[in-house]
Amino acid sequence: MCSDLRLSPTVYIRTGWRQIGKLITGSLSRLGQALKVGLALIGLALLAGCDSDPVVIKFSGPIMGTQYHVSVVESEGLSLGEAERQLLAQGIKDSLVDIDLKMSTYKSSSELSRFNQMEAGEWFPVSMDTAAVVNEALLIAEESGGAFDPTIGPLVNLWGFGPDLKPDQVPSEAELALAFERVGYHSVQVKGIEGKAPAIRKNKAIYLDLSAIAKGYAVDQVARYLQKQGYQNYLVEVGGELQLKGRKPDGSSWRIAIEKPDTQGQVAQQVLAVTDVAVATSGGYRNYFEADGQRYSHTINPLTGLPITHKLASVTVLHASCATADALATTLMVMGPEKGLKFARQQKLAVYMLVKAEEGFDVIQTEQFTALTNQNY
Repeated sequence: MCSDLRLSPTVYIRTGWRQIGKLITGSLSRLGQALKVGLALIGLALLAGCDSDPVVIKFSGPIMGTQYHVSVVESEGLSLGEAERQLLAQGIKDSLVDIDLKMSTYKSSSELSRFNQMEAGEWFPVSMDTAAVVNEALLIAEESGGAFDPTIGPLVNLWGFGPDLKPDQVPSEAELALAFERVGYHSVQVKGIEGKAPAIRKNKAIYLDLSAIAKGYAVDQVARYLQKQGYQNYLVEVGGELQLKGRKPDGSSWRIAIEKPDTQGQVAQQVLAVTDVAVATSGGYRNYFEADGQRYSHTINPLTGLPITHKLASVTVLHASCATADALATTLMVMGPEKGLKFARQQKLAVYMLVKAEEGFDVIQTEQFTALTNQNY
């Protein structure tokens, strides 16, 4: 075994689909750009290369207004040449660019932007990917009673957390009321998710924003690509969303750290050794603005139109689907510690919460989270 093991600079980051018929159980904007806080990759850079052992190939770059990092363990005995690595790198990049071109709120030519620009009432043809993401977003919106709402864009933009905007003032009640007229997930329909002529429609001039789920879906997309290429051991991360599969070359699990909420630095609250799972974290302690001595979080409650004010500092979700974990982390962050924990238990979700206390943070986790993280990896 090679003993030349090095850790890269720690990267701090931030929330399989439901099966066809019910997609997987359970921008982009500034909201999407914001560090969704919470996780640190530990051991992202591995093994400097031993001829006799599998090595980890690393890929990274900019995408969706953030960064992606992918670590792929070579199949034993099948070392990739430079040309093959370049093909793999391009395949990963293409998978991410494809989702960005479909679901970006920054690109005027994306499917999502063109849908937002069209008049209400007509079916708008979209890719299967976009239809699947919208469908999953609507399912979670319904399950959560509107705590998650993919039409929240007008409120996010109003508070200054949308594309090209800078938060600096509190909107008036009249402005909030006007923005609310363009919010409401019930006004969006989707069809064709079974694979036949997928399309979406709106009944009023809503603004669809998939920031809280699309990055997770992009992670799933890269994971699917790697699986098709025959890779069984890899780590995919996009803007804080993670998909972990298999093991590192030494047989150990991938290790990630849940970050302790602290605006002054980056400290691990808890280190997890997990595999074959997606991880997403949401938090509101880094992306905010202050006005008249009050701090306003970038996480907006779709039911009130106001930034959250409860004591939940961050929430981490483990799930089979990174897209679903991404959306659920935002959902629970909106709900807060009491309602969020009740919802997580009802849905049997693997959830880890850090709640502000008089001194430090209280840790709350569901039994599903405990079971997953206590497995002998």
